[in-house]
Amino acid sequence: MLAALFVSFLICSVTVVMHMIGLVLLMAFMRARSGRIRPQDNVLRQTGFIMLVVFGLFAIHAVEIWSYALLYLMLGEFSTFEGALYFATSTFTTLGYGDVLLGEKWRLVGAIEGFNGFLLIGWSTAFLVSVIGRLRAIEFDWLDHHLDGD
Repeated sequence: MLAALFVSFLICSVTVVMHMIGLVLLMAFMRARSGRIRPQDNVLRQTGFIMLVVFGLFAIHAVEIWSYALLYLMLGEFSTFEGALYFATSTFTTLGYGDVLLGEKWRLVGAIEGFNGFLLIGWSTAFLVSVIGRLRAIEFDWLDHHLDGD
C-alpha cells in the first residue's frame, strides 16, 4: 500500500505541475492573440478564440492521461498501450466503466487518479469559465462605452 501511495503522490505531483505549466503556456498564447480579438469582433471570431482555448485544455488533459497510461505500462498492469490508455482515460474522467481493472497491488493508484482527474478537470472548467467571462466583460465594457458616447 505504501508503494501505491508513493507512486500516486508522484504522478499526482507530475500532473499538477503539467497542468500549471500548460495553463501558463495557454495564458501566454491567449495574451499574444488577445490584441487581435476586439470587443466589436463578430461572434465567429470570438468563438474561434474560445475553441482554441478548449482545444488547448484538451491537449493538456491528453498529456496527463497519457502519463497515467505510461505509468500503468511501466508498472506492468497492461500489456498494450491501448488498454492502459483506455483505463487511464475512463479513470481520469471518473467515468470508470469497471470492465478493466488494476491488480490489487496498484488499484489505489487508479482510485487516486480518479480524484486527480476530477480536480484537474474542475480547474480547467474554472479557467474556461473565467476566459469566457473575461471576453463577455470586455464586450459589455465596449458596448457601455459606445452607448454612453452616443
